[in-house]
Amino acid sequence: MKHLFALLMHARQYRKDYVLGPVFKVIEAIFELIIPIVVSDMIDRGVNTGDTAYIRRCGVILAVLTLVGFSSTMVCQFLASRASQGTGTVLRSELFSHIMTLSHSQLDGFGTPTMISRVSGDINQVQTAAAMLIRLAVRAPFLAAGAIVMSATIDPLLSLILLVAAPLIYLSIIGVTKASRPLYREIQRHNDGITRITRENITGSRVIRAFSRQESERGRFAAVADASQQASVKVGVIAALLNPLTTVIMNLGVIAILGFGGLRVDSGALTQGQLVALINYINQILLALIVLANIINIFTRAEASAVRIQELLDTTSSISDPERPDDFDTSAPAVELRNVTFSYGSGDPVLEDLSFSVMPGQSIGIIGGTGSGKTSIANLIMRFWDVRPGMGEVRVMGADVKNVRAADLRSRIGLVPQKAELVSGTVRSNLLWGCPGASDEELISALKTAQAWDFVEAKDGLDTRVEMRGRNFSGGQRQRLTVARALAGKPDIVILDDSSSALDAATDSRLRKAIASDLSGSAIIIISQRVSSVRGCDSILALDDGRAAGIGSHEELYDSCPLYREICQSQNAAR
Repeated sequence: MKHLFALLMHARQYRKDYVLGPVFKVIEAIFELIIPIVVSDMIDRGVNTGDTAYIRRCGVILAVLTLVGFSSTMVCQFLASRASQGTGTVLRSELFSHIMTLSHSQLDGFGTPTMISRVSGDINQVQTAAAMLIRLAVRAPFLAAGAIVMSATIDPLLSLILLVAAPLIYLSIIGVTKASRPLYREIQRHNDGITRITRENITGSRVIRAFSRQESERGRFAAVADASQQASVKVGVIAALLNPLTTVIMNLGVIAILGFGGLRVDSGALTQGQLVALINYINQILLALIVLANIINIFTRAEASAVRIQELLDTTSSISDPERPDDFDTSAPAVELRNVTFSYGSGDPVLEDLSFSVMPGQSIGIIGGTGSGKTSIANLIMRFWDVRPGMGEVRVMGADVKNVRAADLRSRIGLVPQKAELVSGTVRSNLLWGCPGASDEELISALKTAQAWDFVEAKDGLDTRVEMRGRNFSGGQRQRLTVARALAGKPDIVILDDSSSALDAATDSRLRKAIASDLSGSAIIIISQRVSSVRGCDSILALDDGRAAGIGSHEELYDSCPLYREICQSQNAAR
């Protein structure tokens, strides 16, 4: 359980609740242990002698003990709820914040479904275990041990029966726990698969219906769900053995106490009230150990979840900020790649020995076929991925991107990603991502530059609602809004990664002219498969499978680069 308790240490602000909660639960257990003694005394000195006044006094004592125990339980429940819910909140916040620091390669390695599962389902398991730790983890063993001690004070001989029954129950608990632990981990893995397939089918529902793949997807989902069901049934069968085993052992103990206790009552060595007290104590032990068995079951599942959470928390980002960052040099090239060779993981290089630069106020177009490495260049400039040591340098305004803070680097760059992504909120809240302190006038100016103000103004202006992922806008509108977001802060470098694929030629032309006019001092990098989008740039880089096939103006490349000329001819783009 070391991983579980290590996670609980993250919620240090609730340590008083973790200490005081069990204390109040122990107080309640102490009063519960006293009750059989009072009942025994009531039977022997009140019921057997007909002393009704003594019976009433014992009844008052029992009422007081119950009231105090109930009050202690309520305080413990409150502390347990506050601590467990608070722990879950702290862990979710820490895990989410940590996920945001991981590099793209690490995010891809874990996968979106498993990270969602860990932030939600796994932390819920830990949260439940935290509540049980406060409410029952101390009370159950204390009550079981206390019942054995109290029974020993009544009749040491008969208490030996409890001393035999308790270890047998403990061995049953340990056996079931060891058998079920690996199955819980297997269930979590299957749940990740269910989350992944569900997410793929919801986000790709149009594609699935377009190709009539509903039945095959149902089959794929059913296969994973069946595997999860089989693992759950296995662990359920094993866990179901626990309560019958413990009940059988304790019932045998009750039979033994009744048999031997009856003989000792007949011999006068034990009173009727004491025998009743012993039976109450063995029932307390039974209930406590059953609760303990369930707690261990919960802790076993929580430990499996804690291992998965800790694995994610222990993953250190492969891209870290330097202790002493370099300064930017505004007189240096805005972007420069020096002999860069780059590959994703251990695969073949997607960029090979690539070099180019662009000065402030200049523009460069990057064109090439699908998979030629165009977007990889944007990823390296933004430092979503790093070039391996000895495989070249990526410099922004004279500084190696590895030697500047990520936040400082990205504050200088306005990126329009290949896939237009918006978040729920308003147009204003989305644009403020590009410049948190921008005024409404600056945001409207960015919208006008991005050719988006007309359709935004026609709705509710900057207060226009943006639904999840911007689904209430067309593809072209989403692209123009992401362009406006990137331009809102008037960055030193603008990267347009195939940002006009959903725009008509006229709108694309107006957009490029507006950017060139309104951000004349910025370096513009246009990544596109359209010749019309890049032909007006100061220089054009033609990529062929990650290598520079040529670099120069449109006219120069048309004459000297067969690849570029072929692209132009395929798009009917004249010289």
